[in-house]
This record gives sequence, structure tokens and C-alpha cells, in this order.
Amino acid sequence: MAFRINDIVMRKSYGSDILFRVINVIDNKGVRYYLLHGLNMRIIADAPEDDLIEASRAKIVEYDRPYREKAEYLLKKIAQSKSLQRKKGMARGMRQEPYGRPGKVLHIDGDEEYLNICMEAYRKVGMEVVGVVLKEEEQPEKVYDLLERYRPDILVITGHDSIKSSARDYGDLESYRNSKYFVEAVKNARKYEPSLDNLVIFAGACQSNYEALIKAGANYASSPERVLIHCLDPVLVSEKVAFSHINELVKIEDLIEHTITGAAGIGGLQTMGKFRYGVPKGKY
Repeated sequence: MAFRINDIVMRKSYGSDILFRVINVIDNKGVRYYLLHGLNMRIIADAPEDDLIEASRAKIVEYDRPYREKAEYLLKKIAQSKSLQRKKGMARGMRQEPYGRPGKVLHIDGDEEYLNICMEAYRKVGMEVVGVVLKEEEQPEKVYDLLERYRPDILVITGHDSIKSSARDYGDLESYRNSKYFVEAVKNARKYEPSLDNLVIFAGACQSNYEALIKAGANYASSPERVLIHCLDPVLVSEKVAFSHINELVKIEDLIEHTITGAAGIGGLQTMGKFRYGVPKGKY
């Protein structure tokens, strides 16, 4: 069966465990291959035509439901927490209504569709964010100029990644499709701002080389156990840092619990928050 761009498919050789969107068709010596992006996981893969089957509508709904429900639950919980914080702040503010400035995010993503989903989530939780679509291989070259232009408090460098089927050494960057680009992008970002507290960086995607990303200078990264991470995990990490007070350490255990994937997919270092309270709020 021939597939088209944007068809939703599964790989028979992996037990149809992940849903993918077809993003490109490749003819290799008469054999048709398809380049695939995870439907809601940040993984990239390829597969020959005879390994793929089309996903039914029912399968798509069944597959997406638990991830969507957890994402909706976490975003709702965030909104409720912010409402409670505002009420507490007003009680402490000696009748002066407080206001605040959360950390500003620059989110660089290799996938435009995923970036749009993330931008909507950022807006739901009231964050200031700039989103830029850049292919993973272009991110190292352009990250420094983007940092100079937008001057964020938090930088997200993500897209798609995976371990190559031929990989034998998980410590070797060449065993990954895009980890080397994320690593170089982090290194170049640290040339702009070396301090882990002045510029907070999240980097990586599905199965990325976690240790190399942390060593390069990321505060948070994926994937400690080389598992898949959800599209919205970078947003949830950024939100936790952006709304934690500037004089408080973000508890890494709380941050990990705050994600969809959890400790198998997200890890990092102790980092100061980026939220600044102010009093009084201006009248005009």
C-alpha cells in the first residue's frame, strides 16, 4: 500500500506501538521508504513501505487519549495553582495588589506542528514566549543570534530525535539522529551566557543523549533512559522554572513530577526560578 504525506501509520516490526505521521517519501534503489515523525512523541524514524500499516481513526483516538488527558490535567492544575498564588499574594501585599513577571521563553523547535501545539499551551498558562521553527541541523548555527535578538530567560532547544537502529554505543553522539545538533546548539548558547541561572536551557527530544546535553551546558535534558518524551514536556519544564521565584531553587523532583514522561524521560540540575514579584501594581 502506498502512503501519502500526513498519513498516520504504525510499524509492524515494532508491534504497532507508536503512531507516526508520514512527512516524506524516499525512493532508495526502487524500494520506497517513508520518513516518519511521532504523532505526539518527539521521535523521528524511517521505515520501508511493507513494514507500515495505516492507523484507524479508532486507534488514533485510543492512542492519544491518555497523553491528552494527562496534558489537560497538568495544564488545569497549573492554572488553578496560579489563581491561588494571586489570592495569597494579595493577602500579603498590605492591600496593594501584587503583580509579577515570569521568565520569558525562546522555544526553538524542529517541528512546526509541534511548536504550534506548544505555543497554545504556553498561552494557556500565561507565559511570554517567542517560537522559532528551525530544522535541527540549523539550530547550532542560528541559536546565538536568536538569543541576542530575543534575550530570553529560558531557552528550549528541541525537535525530533531517536537512536539509530545500527547503534551499539549509546554514549556516541553518532548513534543518534539529531543529538549532536542539540549538543552543539547548547554549547553555542553557553557562549552567549555561561551561567546556568541567568539562562536556563532545556534541550533534547525522544531518546536523546541526556548525558552529553547536560555536559554541554543544559540545565534540563532528555532522555535519561532513552525513552520517548511527549510533545509538551519542554513546555511543562519551562513553566515550572518561569513561575518559580527568582530567589528559590526549583526542586528537581517536583519539576520531573510536573512532566508527562517523568524521570525516565526528563532530568537535570538544581536551578533558580525566574519569577519576580512586584508591588504595587500600576494604575494605568
